[in-house]
Amino acid sequence: MKPPISYSAARAEGPMGSAGARPAATTAEVTPIKRHAGNVLGFMIDATTWELALARIGNWADQRASRCIYLCNVHSLVTARGDAAFGQAVLGADLALPDGAPIAWALRREGFTGQQRLSGPDLMLHTLSAAQAAGHVVSFFGSTQEVLDDLRSALAEKYPALKLGELISPPFRGLTPAENHAFIERINAAGTQILFVGLGCPKQELWMAKHRGLVQAPMIGVGAAFAFHAGSVKRAPLWMQRNGLEWLHRLATEPRRLARRYLTTNSVFVGHMLVRSVKRLLGGQR
Repeated sequence: MKPPISYSAARAEGPMGSAGARPAATTAEVTPIKRHAGNVLGFMIDATTWELALARIGNWADQRASRCIYLCNVHSLVTARGDAAFGQAVLGADLALPDGAPIAWALRREGFTGQQRLSGPDLMLHTLSAAQAAGHVVSFFGSTQEVLDDLRSALAEKYPALKLGELISPPFRGLTPAENHAFIERINAAGTQILFVGLGCPKQELWMAKHRGLVQAPMIGVGAAFAFHAGSVKRAPLWMQRNGLEWLHRLATEPRRLARRYLTTNSVFVGHMLVRSVKRLLGGQR
C-alpha cells in the first residue's frame, strides 16, 4: 500500500475529472452523481484512483453529505446478483469501489487499463490519516465492544490527533425502531463527518442504503477492517495482498466459515467472466 494520502494532496490533483465534479449536496440531498464506472456482473463499479476516491470522500465529509460507499469483491457482487434488496443497494451506491483484485482485473478487461484494487482496510487507513489532517470527526458502527475498545486504543496510538465521535457496537440481532433511531441520533449528535460501518456483507450495505439521507455523513462499509486495525485478526502478508491472494489467507484462517462461500461465489464469478470472454471472441455483446 502506498503512503497515506491527505485530502489536500488529493484535491491538489485538480477537478474530479471524468469521475465528476465536486457534488453540491447537503445532508438531506441524495441525488445521483456522475460516475466513471464499468460493468462487472451487472453492477457499476467505479474505475478510479486512491487520490480521486479520497478527494470525493473528503468533499462529502466537508458537507456532511449522506452518501453510501461500498467496497465490492467477488463474494459481494455474486451475492447481490441473487438478492434483490442487496442488488438494489449496490446499484444505488454513490461509490462502489473494486475491493477484490478480481474486480479490479475485470475493470481492466472492460477497458479501464491499470485499474488497481482499492481495498477496504487500506481505504480506512488512508481516510483516517486524511481525516486527522483535516480535523474531521469519524465514528464507527459495528463489530463487538471488545474489538471497538482495541480499535480505540490502536487509533489513539497511530492517529493521536484524530477526532473520534462514536464507537457503537449494536446488538447482533435485528434492531428495534427505537434502538435504531437512538444510534442514528448519537452518530449525528457527535458531529460525525465520516462513518465507518463494519457489520459484514450484506448487512452493512443494506443498513447504509436504508439510512442514506438520515445519517449526516458519508458511510463507508469496510467489513472486517475494524478487527484488522484493532489487532484482533491478522491480515494477510503484503505479498499476498499485492498478488490478489488475500482471500486465500482468510480461507486458511477461517476454513469452516469461508470454504463454501469462496467455492460457490468464485465459481460463479469465473464462469461469468468466461462467458463474457467467449462473447467477445465471437463478436457478441460484452
